[in-house]
Amino acid sequence: MNKQLAKEWLRKAWHNLSTAQLLYKAEHYTDIIAVELHYAVEKILKSFLAYENKKIPKTHALVEISKEITSYIKLSDELELLQQISKYHIEESYPIFDRALPKREEIKEVLGFTEALFEKVCKILDINKEELV
Repeated sequence: MNKQLAKEWLRKAWHNLSTAQLLYKAEHYTDIIAVELHYAVEKILKSFLAYENKKIPKTHALVEISKEITSYIKLSDELELLQQISKYHIEESYPIFDRALPKREEIKEVLGFTEALFEKVCKILDINKEELV
């Protein structure tokens, strides 16, 4: 077990998540918030692999990552949401002509999911959130 490495992944995830929270409160562009949320979820999930000293896959596909960590957390009910969040990495990171920004209601839902996931993973790995912020 490598709790320290998991903490590092969760600390970086917190940076993305807290940035998304600030931007959401400031009513900033939802595409930028979406990318921050994607990176937060990705790093939260990869923290389990870091904890186990497993190779961290070079993928941004959250459903694929979630399949690697089922011994810790089951996200089968959230697969559709994970697919949606994965799209943020590609669709919101790069310019595409005349694409609409994600709706604030959608971002609010993903933000709530990410906040809850962060809390849950900290509990599962017995990591004090206050050490990360």
